[in-house]
Parts: sequence; structure tokens; C-alpha cells
Amino acid sequence: MASMRKIAVFGKPGGGKSTLSKAIASKTDIPLHALDLLEFETGGIRVPEDVYLERHAGILRQDAWLIEGLGTLATFRQRLAEADTLVYVDRPMWQHCWWVSKRFVLSPFRKPESWPDGSPLLRSTVTSWLNLYRGRKVWTSEFRKKIEAHAPHKNVYVISSDKDIAGLMADIGDRQRAGRT
Repeated sequence: MASMRKIAVFGKPGGGKSTLSKAIASKTDIPLHALDLLEFETGGIRVPEDVYLERHAGILRQDAWLIEGLGTLATFRQRLAEADTLVYVDRPMWQHCWWVSKRFVLSPFRKPESWPDGSPLLRSTVTSWLNLYRGRKVWTSEFRKKIEAHAPHKNVYVISSDKDIAGLMADIGDRQRAGRT
């Protein structure tokens, strides 16, 4: 069984990746890095690509990390290669759509987790909805199989329900008791 020191959490918008990542980071004491905070500055302004790539590379050089989000295709592939643990959040599509909408409705009262201050909420929400729509061709059963195919060499968790989260958190606890995190 692989160690659990380099964790990549990814999936469609509105699946609870940020909340789950915070829980994992809290339980493991592994530093959490939200890609939205690496890619965007205050106000939702995208940083230059070389700045983002250097930030991302710097995190990958660390002994332990938890990176939440997708980022660019190139950096996503790097994370898949470097991570010892993959957490793919793949809830039912209706739930992703509902949670994106809920996040927008609640945004005047609380800032969405892992979003830079001053993010353009309407534009970001529309982008999330578009990514959900377009992502139907990406987040497929074939994609899931490709992620699951990493299982012989990596810890792979597919989160489709709260029960899956409970299983992941229990596994982390078991690893901690056995001294394998």
C-alpha cells in the first residue's frame, strides 16, 4: 500500500473538493494548496502562466502536499504522476449543479472556500456551469477507469457519496494508527 504524503484532490466544480480537502489536511497535517489560490490573485485575476507553473512546481518539490483543484491539463498530469494518493470527487451531476448554484446564492453571505478575495462570483459561477456542461465529455466512465487504473501503484479514492468520504477518512485513521501516513 502506497504512503499518503502527496495527495491530489480533483473533480467537477461544485462537488465539495475544498471542504473535503480541508478535512483531509486537518486529519493528516499535510499542507493544503488550493489551485484557485495559485492561479488567481485578488479579484479573480489570473496570474501569468510562468508564475503559476513555478508555484505549482515548488509545491511538487515538497515532501508532503495536498493539492485541491484541476489547474491546467499539463499540471494535472504532473500531479497524477507525482501523487501517491488520488481523490476523484465524482458525485452525481445533479448534485454538482445544485452545489454550484447554492454556492452562488450563499456567496453574498460567505466567501466560497478556496476562492481568492474579490472573485467575480457571477462570472465564476457561469464558468462552473459551463465547465459542468462541457465536462460531460471529460468526466466520463472512461476517465474514471483511467483514474482507477492507478490503483496498483497509488491509493485511489472515488468519492460519489458521503459514505465514500467516511471510508476515506476511516482509512486515513487506520493508516495513522498503523504509522503509514
